[in-house]
Amino acid sequence: MTASAKNGEKLYSIGEVSKLCSVSRKALRFYDEIGIISPDEVSESNHYRYYSRRSLLDLTILKYYKQMGFKLEEMRSLINCEEYRTIERGFLEKINELQDEQMAVTAKLTSVRDWYDLLLEAQMVIENDVRDVSVKFIPPKEYGFMDQDFVADDMEAIINLDWTDYLENIGNEITGAVNITYPSWRDRLNGTCQRMRIMQEMILPAKPEQLVRMGGDMMLTCYHIGPHDTLNQTYEKMEIWAKEHGYKLAEDSWERYVTDCWTTKNPDMYVTEIRIRATR
Repeated sequence: MTASAKNGEKLYSIGEVSKLCSVSRKALRFYDEIGIISPDEVSESNHYRYYSRRSLLDLTILKYYKQMGFKLEEMRSLINCEEYRTIERGFLEKINELQDEQMAVTAKLTSVRDWYDLLLEAQMVIENDVRDVSVKFIPPKEYGFMDQDFVADDMEAIINLDWTDYLENIGNEITGAVNITYPSWRDRLNGTCQRMRIMQEMILPAKPEQLVRMGGDMMLTCYHIGPHDTLNQTYEKMEIWAKEHGYKLAEDSWERYVTDCWTTKNPDMYVTEIRIRATR
């Protein structure tokens, strides 16, 4: 029911306001309790709340503030404020807050998408049994990196605690496949490897000294399907192929883990791409 006009102004019951503004009665009562928007008149006999047309317009403004992500306390400061500088400061603070949230969501979305792409790649490799050796150009790309003593346990090397601690210390996050390079693939084969470098793409901007540029070369590549303790078989296959086709292999190698212990507990589902620089 519409209340009698006060000073010629039409007033609306809480039920009418709820319908007109699509705001629940519970929310309207709460707004009154915390002092954001209060009724213009409260009946002495039955305590019914009545709102002016101006209050309806304020509710519309409030809904727009809510759409922009303002919290109730922030809305109260803005909707009752008459000082331009205070309003400006409130909006600037909200912009900074939302930009931080956007960066966080973008980082999460990037990681999820990149991991999903790796799952698709591995699925295609396994379904088509792609194990052929080939030569291809690997485009250059920058990676975050850490040089370490060789870690013989593949799970420890890939789910790398020192690398994780390092990333937390520099305040960065990573995405995409884990990559490990070895100074000598022959040492990797015969078990005499001493050093390794773990690499992943950084999500956030990094300092130049925290990045290494990889790629930009023709490389002999081959997918390995299965446990990491059988990687030697693929290395040996690549070495034989290179000799047969007149390619000279560089000493260092690059293992790109498409799917690994991060993704599955089944080693038979691991997919690793081995890369070795090759020239004729």
